[in-house]
Amino acid sequence: MPKTVDRDEQRRQIGAALLSLASERGLDEVSVRTVATYCGRSPGAVQKYFRSKDEMLAFAAEMAGERIEARMAAVDPGLPPRAALRALVLATLPVDAERRAEAAAQLAFAVRAAHHEPLAEVRRRVDREIREALAHWLTSAGYGHGPDPATDCLAIADAVIALSDGLALRLLYTPHAHDDLVLALNRGLEALVPAQASGEPDAR
Repeated sequence: MPKTVDRDEQRRQIGAALLSLASERGLDEVSVRTVATYCGRSPGAVQKYFRSKDEMLAFAAEMAGERIEARMAAVDPGLPPRAALRALVLATLPVDAERRAEAAAQLAFAVRAAHHEPLAEVRRRVDREIREALAHWLTSAGYGHGPDPATDCLAIADAVIALSDGLALRLLYTPHAHDDLVLALNRGLEALVPAQASGEPDAR
C-alpha cells in the first residue's frame, strides 16, 4: 500500500522550518527554495503544500500565534490572580532559545505586514484572538471595574499586551537584562492591577 502522508504535519514541519530560518536570517532570506533547503526538501516538495512564499508566511505566522496561545492556556489556573497574569505574560516573552526564535520571526512578520495586507490581516486576527482570550480571563478573575467590566478588561488586556510586546522587543536585543526587565514586568502589573484590586501583596 502507498505510504499515507499527514498533510497537516508536513505543512507544520515546513512552517517550523520557516520560523527558524526567519529568526536566524530574517524574512529577506526566506523563499520556497531556502525553506526547502533548510528542511532538507526539494522546492517542488515544498510547493506541494504551499504555492508561494506568501502562503508559507501566513501559515507560519498563525503557527507562531498558536504556540503563544498554547503556552498561555497551560498556565496554572490555581495560581493567585496576579501571579497567573504574570505567568501569562512570561509565556509570551523570549526567555529561551525557542521563544527567541519565535519572537524574532514575529518581529520580522510585523515589519513585513506593514506593507503586505494579507499578512497584516493574519496578524490582526491572531492579535484579536489573544486579546479576547486575555480579556475573558481578566473578566473571569474579577478584574473589570465600572459600569462595563468587560470593556474595562479589554482595555487592561490592551495595556498588558503593550507591556508584553515592549519587553519582548527589548529581550531580543538585550537578553542579558532579563532580570531587570522581569522586574519591569512586575512593576507594570502592579500599576495595571493594583494590589488592593487583586488582593495580593506587591511583587518585589
